[in-house]
Amino acid sequence: MARTVNLGRGKIDVRWTLLDRVIEHFAPVRAAQRLQARVGHAMIATGYNGASSSRRSLAGWNPLPGSADDDTIADLPTLRARVRDLDRNAPVAGGAINTTVTNTVGTGLSVQPQIDHQALGLTEDQAAAWQDSTLREFLLWAESTDCDATRALNFYGLQSLAFRTALTSGDCFAIQASVPRKRTPIALAIQLFEADYVCNPNWTPDSAGLVQGVELDALGAPIRYHFASAHPSRRGRRQGITWSAVDAFGSRTGRRNVLHLFERRRPGQTRGVPFLAPVIEPLKQLERYTEAELMAAVVSGMFTVFIQSESPATLMPSAQTAAGAGTTAAASATLGTNLGNGLVVELNPNEKIDTANPGRPNAQFDPFVAAIIRQIGLLLEIPYEILVKHYQSSYSAAKAAMNDAWKFFRARRDWVATYFCQPIYETWLEEAVARGRVIAPGFFADAAIRRAWCRASWVGDGPGSLDPLKEALAARERTELTISTLSQESILHDGGDWTAKVRQRGREEAMRRSAGLGPTVVTPGQPNQVEPAEGLAQASSLQPTAIAAAYAAAYQSAIN
Repeated sequence: MARTVNLGRGKIDVRWTLLDRVIEHFAPVRAAQRLQARVGHAMIATGYNGASSSRRSLAGWNPLPGSADDDTIADLPTLRARVRDLDRNAPVAGGAINTTVTNTVGTGLSVQPQIDHQALGLTEDQAAAWQDSTLREFLLWAESTDCDATRALNFYGLQSLAFRTALTSGDCFAIQASVPRKRTPIALAIQLFEADYVCNPNWTPDSAGLVQGVELDALGAPIRYHFASAHPSRRGRRQGITWSAVDAFGSRTGRRNVLHLFERRRPGQTRGVPFLAPVIEPLKQLERYTEAELMAAVVSGMFTVFIQSESPATLMPSAQTAAGAGTTAAASATLGTNLGNGLVVELNPNEKIDTANPGRPNAQFDPFVAAIIRQIGLLLEIPYEILVKHYQSSYSAAKAAMNDAWKFFRARRDWVATYFCQPIYETWLEEAVARGRVIAPGFFADAAIRRAWCRASWVGDGPGSLDPLKEALAARERTELTISTLSQESILHDGGDWTAKVRQRGREEAMRRSAGLGPTVVTPGQPNQVEPAEGLAQASSLQPTAIAAAYAAAYQSAIN
């Protein structure tokens, strides 16, 4: 209950419990002191209504302020287990994870070397030649399963698995190991670990310098990670678990040995939180509600007819056929305990039954579920149409939903490229240069030169299109107004390389001419326009020579 206190310039309500009333009865002075303290506290806390403790709606809401680790570490094992279970068994939860992974990584993020040729003193042709040759070397490693320590996935599969693990577990660890193998010129191999494998040795409690298997320096930067030899919760194996300490960076080279993938939401956060953690409760409740409605619909579909008779209990002919001749009354009773499709059961004399219409399917089921999913999608930044793959809105509404979702997926894609793909590419390039597979003068001499050689962009699948013709016309307008480039439009369309498409078109046009089919004519009659087929054929014929010359010049300059 609350007690109203008149302050002269206004009134204020303070909490007055049963204990306060008892104290007031036996010790009025002490009660007055308690009331005065409550009034002072209420006056201080009324700057924001959200901080008020006297409002009935907020009276029982008293979360404790804690650090980033204090608010998350203790809950992480439960959060991981529940999110993984939802991912396995809840359609909406699993769909949210799959949608995010598919639109973020998809078939994989492909590297496009973009070296700073001006800083390196190279011409554009020399830079293009170096980028093409380096890309071929990288694909030799990335498209092989030798890039995986377990030899199960190629580099693009590792991207998808690492991102999915970070979503479901909160974080994912990738060790950049050196595993020499036959028929593989680069020894770099990536080994992925779930969040559970990184924990304190011998289950020691956390301290200022060791938090959940991550050893920190005085500034909070990771210096070492402790990996368990087996999953901590694996049955029968916990007693034999050992730990291996892996330095975050190499002591001599400064090479990054461990990549820790997690979304940092607060300063000082050491471990990540699963993607679905804020919506675990509504997702679970939605799953239970859906199962209940499904069971109710199934039960309502199994309609059973009960017949009352004054004669001794005997089975109906249909039941005799189902149960067999000579079935007794006891067997009849047993037969009628289970629901069945179109089952007819005869009751004993003087027995009655009331039938009820369960009202299934529920007409309000779909609107209610849609409302809950919209709230879930709001927090996950995935629009309802994208989350449930349900497109019945207008073109403009569906396009707005796709654009809004694409902002989220593009931000996630940039996150994967920045914290997973690019560090691995730089480590690969470092080894390739050291082994002489790639020529990069000054790579190890200066950090600025090294950065100029390592610059690259990562391209993934395009967002797709609702109306290809409208979007193609829009892309044409953007390029003609020089607010976009052909390369950018190619990436937005399907994530492809425009340069590779031009070369392929040149080869196709050359084949058409050799087969006597003639050129492909596009919008003829415009002044000062080169026929597309002719231009592409010329580009195709000149490109190999230009690449060879630039390639030779680049390598000659590097050697000299």
